[in-house]
Order: sequence, then C-alpha cells, then structure tokens
Amino acid sequence: MEPSQPVSGEDEDVAGGGRVGAAAVSLEEAARTSYVGRRAPVVAVLMTSRNRRRQLLRALDALADQRSLPPGTALRVHLVDAGSRDGTAEAVRAAHPEVEVHRAGPRVRWGEGIRMASRNSRAAGATPFTHQFWLRDEVVLADEALALLLATSRALGDTAVVVGAVRDGGVPGARPGSGPLAYSGRRRTRLPHRLPLVEPSGRTEPCDTYDGAAVLLPRAARDRAGDLDRAFRHTLGDLDHGLRARRVQVPAFVAPRAVGERHAVPLPPTWEEPGIGVREALRRRAGELPPRAWWTYCRRHAGVRAPLLAAAPYLRTAVRAARG
Repeated sequence: MEPSQPVSGEDEDVAGGGRVGAAAVSLEEAARTSYVGRRAPVVAVLMTSRNRRRQLLRALDALADQRSLPPGTALRVHLVDAGSRDGTAEAVRAAHPEVEVHRAGPRVRWGEGIRMASRNSRAAGATPFTHQFWLRDEVVLADEALALLLATSRALGDTAVVVGAVRDGGVPGARPGSGPLAYSGRRRTRLPHRLPLVEPSGRTEPCDTYDGAAVLLPRAARDRAGDLDRAFRHTLGDLDHGLRARRVQVPAFVAPRAVGERHAVPLPPTWEEPGIGVREALRRRAGELPPRAWWTYCRRHAGVRAPLLAAAPYLRTAVRAARG
C-alpha cells in the first residue's frame, strides 16, 4: 500500500464525514476577485529542505518572481534547513536574504520541518499572516500561481483550504506544463486503498484531502485545522491533515489550473528493487512507510478495517520479495 495512495473507501468514518459541496467558482471569476477594501495578503511560506540546494534555489527564484499578486502582498518565507551539508543555508542567505532560515538537525523530516516553520511564522513580534502556504522544495511555481491561489481563496470566502495541483516536470519529451499530475487534492472512491488525484478542470474542484506540495491555508482554516500532526514525522501528515480538516468543517478545493511543476532529485533504490530479499525489502519499506505512523493513520481514518489495512503493505512487500 502506497503512502501516496492511502486508505480510502465508502465508509463515512474513513474521510470524516460526507462530501463537501462543490463551489461553482470559474477561473475567470477567481481572477476577477480583488482585495479592494480588505487587508492585503500576508503569506507565510513554509518550507523545509535537506541537501537540495539547486532544487531549493530554483523554487525560491520562482516564488520571488510571482506576478499579478494583489497590491501590497507580503511574502514571508520560513525555511527549515534540516542539517544540509551542501551549503544550502549559505546559498539561500546569499541569493534570497529575505528568507528566514532556521537550522535544524539532519533527523528532521518534512512533516517536522513544516511544523517548525509554522511555529516560526507565529513567533512573537511577527506580522500576523493572513495565509500560510506549504511549498515543497522541488516545486517550481508558474508565474501567476500564488495569485491564482489567493484569488481562489478569496472567491471561497477565505475559509477553505486551496490546493495547487503540480505536474511532473521530469517526463522526457513532454512540453512544459503538460506532464501528468505529481501532486494535487485527492478524492475518496469506493475502492479501498485509493485516493486518486484530482485533475484541475478550469473551475474549483472539491477534494477530500491533499498532498502537501503547494497548499494555501487562509488564517481561519489554519486556526481550525491546526498544523500537521507530530505523529507523522514525514509522510502521511498532509493526508491526515486534510481528513482532520474535514472533520472540523474546513473544506478543501483544488484550484482551477495547475500551479507549477515538480523537478525531483533521483531517489534511492526502493523496496521494489528485485532480488534484494525479504529482510532488505521490509527494511526499505519501513523506511518509506514507517509502521508506527502508518498504524496511527489507519487507526484514525480506516475504522474497523484498520488492523488489516495496516498490515497489508508489509505483507505485500514480503510476498513480492519472496517471489524474487
């Protein structure tokens, strides 16, 4: 069972309630939405990175080049550098001195880093933010991505989570912006273990939860849903956050069009590598999908099926490895 395709299903307890109604907000309507007579947005951008200097700088460059933002918009970037040894912190300070860089240890993973960045964004003396924006270091935003997310949020009353779909920018031969989805909102289906990605349609689309690659949380939504849960140091925390948000009546919607591309670095060999044996396959699987976090996720969102679903990915890994 893949952490990017977690427990889902038709039971109400899996996703924390009935499906939210779709808001009929077109791309054109969102683009016309203004902040006249309202406070200009103050966006706290939350990021974490480790040994991805090139990817991170590219992401920060794209963030700095955002266009068509509402007049007076302020971006405050809170970056947690998780023990990088490639000069990430120094390079960021040189290229983007406005970024707040917080040094942490190498054991800090994505979920922990985003919680730290959120805490830093709420530090005493800081200008109160109107929105938080989770942004992965491998995501390069399109020129008007943040303007689209803010306009969509405003059109939804600044009470809903707005998810930016991100396409895969590493597909050989694909035109820019035409790759398959890498991250987006996710919807429940009647098939267990699946939460398929929501394709942007030109209108806002409701979703049941979301990947944490490019997610805008208005202050009201963030205050109700809270931060990522500390039970999830890395994976599953974003999916858990979306399901918990639904339970406190915070809806989530995918923005009308994709907001950027993922430019990922090569990953280490996975548990699916043939010929590695059962023990090594299980060791790698547990690294990708930590059993304690996975059990917490299943227990919290899968109801009576939790024990079976919690064991399923590790059993499947062992069987596949035994077959060679």
